[in-house]
Amino acid sequence: MKEERKKGRGRFRKAIVVLIRNTTWRCGKLERLIVKHLHKEKAGLGKPGTPLTDMIQSFKLSGKKRNEFLDAIKRLERRNIVKILSV
Repeated sequence: MKEERKKGRGRFRKAIVVLIRNTTWRCGKLERLIVKHLHKEKAGLGKPGTPLTDMIQSFKLSGKKRNEFLDAIKRLERRNIVKILSV
């Protein structure tokens, strides 16, 4: 049972989130904050992606909020707004 949980966490352990499209049409508040954050990072330094762990730390998330954040990232990936690259 513990091994299965560890495998589930492994996907996002060393992941980089890359913004593909800067659109927030039909997105919730959290998704809009994520896209806005990625857009600022891309515009400021010009780097294409942001590590997921850095995003979690900058949003100061833990517990249930962290899970909601990861679900929002998954929804954005399904809509082809962001891409998750595992390192």
